[in-house]
Amino acid sequence: MNLDFLSGKRILITGGTGSLGQRLVKTLLDRSDARHVVVFSRDELKQSQMQSVFAAHDERLRYFLGDVRDISRVNRAFYGVDVVIHAAALKQVPSLEYNPFEAIQTNVIGTQNVIHAAIDQGVGKVLLISTDKAANPANLYGATKLCAERLAISAAHSSGDRTVFAAVRYGNVLGSRGSLLKLIEEQRKTGVVKLTHEDMTRFWITLDQGVELVMHGLRNMVGGEIFIPKIPSMKVKDLLKLLAPECEMKIIGIRPGEKLHEVLVTPEESPHTLEQERHYVIYPEFTHGKDIAGKIGGAPLTRGFSFTSDTNSHWLDEAGLRELLKSLDV
Repeated sequence: MNLDFLSGKRILITGGTGSLGQRLVKTLLDRSDARHVVVFSRDELKQSQMQSVFAAHDERLRYFLGDVRDISRVNRAFYGVDVVIHAAALKQVPSLEYNPFEAIQTNVIGTQNVIHAAIDQGVGKVLLISTDKAANPANLYGATKLCAERLAISAAHSSGDRTVFAAVRYGNVLGSRGSLLKLIEEQRKTGVVKLTHEDMTRFWITLDQGVELVMHGLRNMVGGEIFIPKIPSMKVKDLLKLLAPECEMKIIGIRPGEKLHEVLVTPEESPHTLEQERHYVIYPEFTHGKDIAGKIGGAPLTRGFSFTSDTNSHWLDEAGLRELLKSLDV
């Protein structure tokens, strides 16, 4: 994708030291003429490590130590920024079930801080990174990301034309830090891989595909929509068989807050969702949502349609998985 629309822009990534954040930084530095790329995160160690990795880009790359929970720090970081990619979040499902208010402070209050600061500082575009767990949430993490989505959608209508807000929503990222691939790699050393349920399915996307979705959203956002990629699904059991065929598979039971299957478009969202060649786009239900729909383009979905990991028509077979893994050097 051509990134000429970002030429001369100052782009800030919250949670910029995470897996997606670092891949976004690399993409923006390599493929765009952005004036500055700003990494905003609370992890000083990872910022220090990034400075070594991206040393050649020091003249365009900036680092800002801070936490989205701190509104004054977010306001200061957003000064002079044109585009914000809001990727900062707490994400570990079982951990957040036992520490719920920590997730609320970062994922909900932190997102509201990002919204307030973006409007106050005159940021042009803010794109929220969401998750399939926000659709019909069954755990605390998903519930906080649903709240974050709703905050961004609401902000799109209260901010006027000054700041445009939108979101992207996708599934499990292959190869990211803490991903299932990393876990399987560690478990293979023991000769036993753990599976929570034999029928569990998940959507799969690579980091590079996630970056492309973010860029697509930034280029095409009108205000208040959620961009969803048409990505494949696979049983977790089949993934384990392909990646660790020599290992014993141990069923350990579904973890706290864990779903059997994931959803990217719910039946309730289908009446205000448009289908494009490579994406679904959910537009707001508010009174002027239809005006936004006209600007987005696409075919309406039938009422009751859902995009779920267990009924997905794009099923990932062995050949498809190996093709995905090639891009990860796995």
